[in-house]
Amino acid sequence: MEIDFEKMGGLVPAIVQDSVTAKVLMLGFMNREAYEKTVETGKVTFWSRTRNCLWTKGETSGNFLHVRQILCDCDNDTLLIKAHPDGPVCHTGADTCWGETNNADLNFLSYLQDFIDRRFREMPEGSYTTSLFRSGVNRMAQKVGEEAVETVIEATNGTDDRLIYEASDLIYHLIVLLTSKGHRIEELATELVKRHKE
Repeated sequence: MEIDFEKMGGLVPAIVQDSVTAKVLMLGFMNREAYEKTVETGKVTFWSRTRNCLWTKGETSGNFLHVRQILCDCDNDTLLIKAHPDGPVCHTGADTCWGETNNADLNFLSYLQDFIDRRFREMPEGSYTTSLFRSGVNRMAQKVGEEAVETVIEATNGTDDRLIYEASDLIYHLIVLLTSKGHRIEELATELVKRHKE
């Protein structure tokens, strides 16, 4: 990756995004040394412009940012760091430096889809998802049907907690089935957008 550290006097902005929720967590600056330490340790390290030194996010609070992926923009002068936070990111105790709550949202479905895609490619032993793929499309479709019935039962005669639990099972098994047929959950969103009328 070619990063243009010279354009802004040796620093580049580094936007940190939660790798699961896609929520923007914070913005910091990196020089070449901070970038190299981040890559080496897997923990986000910045250059402090006020203290003129390196600082690893979480070194005092324990709320480290564990790097999952680093991307450079089209001008090679801004980084996007996808990371997993150990806890609140802001020094105020907030989840983000903008005071937002960093809860899982619909972006998690894409993350789950990617995870299930990896299971489909790698087929690790001992994985429930692997066992579903190996059972064949008929069994996977049957599981979707079973989970749909259990969702209906909880909706009509159960509790809200059990409804959420069974509906989550339904979505998971549906993603597995879609993956086995070469599709992704995002295709459902695309289809729904086509149908939506303001």
